[in-house]
Amino acid sequence: MTYQPKHESVRRERRPQAPSRVGAKTRELSFRAELRRQLGRRRTLWSFVLIGALPLVLVAAFAFGRSSGPVTGTRLVDLAQGGAANFAVFTYMAAAEFLLIVIAALFVGDAVPSEASWSSLRYLLLAPVPRARLLTSKLFVSLATLAAALVVLVVWSSLVGLVAYGTAPFTNPAGGVLTWAELAPRLAVATAYTFVTLLQVGAFAFWLGVRTDAPLAAVGGAVLLTILGSILGQIDALGDLRHGVPMYYQRAWLDLFTPTTDWTAMRHGALWSILYAVVFTGLAYRHFRRKDVLS
Repeated sequence: MTYQPKHESVRRERRPQAPSRVGAKTRELSFRAELRRQLGRRRTLWSFVLIGALPLVLVAAFAFGRSSGPVTGTRLVDLAQGGAANFAVFTYMAAAEFLLIVIAALFVGDAVPSEASWSSLRYLLLAPVPRARLLTSKLFVSLATLAAALVVLVVWSSLVGLVAYGTAPFTNPAGGVLTWAELAPRLAVATAYTFVTLLQVGAFAFWLGVRTDAPLAAVGGAVLLTILGSILGQIDALGDLRHGVPMYYQRAWLDLFTPTTDWTAMRHGALWSILYAVVFTGLAYRHFRRKDVLS
């Protein structure tokens, strides 16, 4: 029997440091850490820069092509210079047509493949934390960033319009006037509805993102789906089948600014969007749970 010094046994007992390393990796998977990563990415910064620049570009465009007559017309763009309310609604409509779709696909679709492209996804998964937690943190933070972008767009465009065109109430091209007290809650509902409709875009981009290591493939695939849906939605021969096309009801929030609001289209649009979001998000979790992560 060999003699073993007491200090040697103590040294061996204190050697394992795995729990501390596990704890560090667990903290890297937290919502707060993911939020820091999201806000620190250049694509997030540039997305908010584009949102901030859009109202200014529109004001400059209107000033460059300003006519000498009164502000009249039968389209929302014709009345955009009539006051901050009309300008904010028009700016929001212009952004919702394409810019917000790209931003939704970028924020949500790039969450997972960006980690894979940096070869850091495999490192994050070494921690004994379920993969569902990694996906949940990324999905939650991405959607929260998207919601913040929508709020910033509405508030900033209203402020820019206030400085440029004054505080006149909202005038609907089809007739009717809404005061700011009536307009503000409707703008809030329109923002919430747009967020719900963008869930289907984000969910499809999220599903593509867990299947590829190329962020451009996930973002581009979701945008192409929206473009395809827009084309199919204009084919009258499809009849009622068009109602199930992704983003078919993306403009339904404009019904909020009529004298009598019709909730039918918005209700259908929200239900279809939630259905697509649940299906593609579930497929993303199912695939990522079985995926061999090599990067």
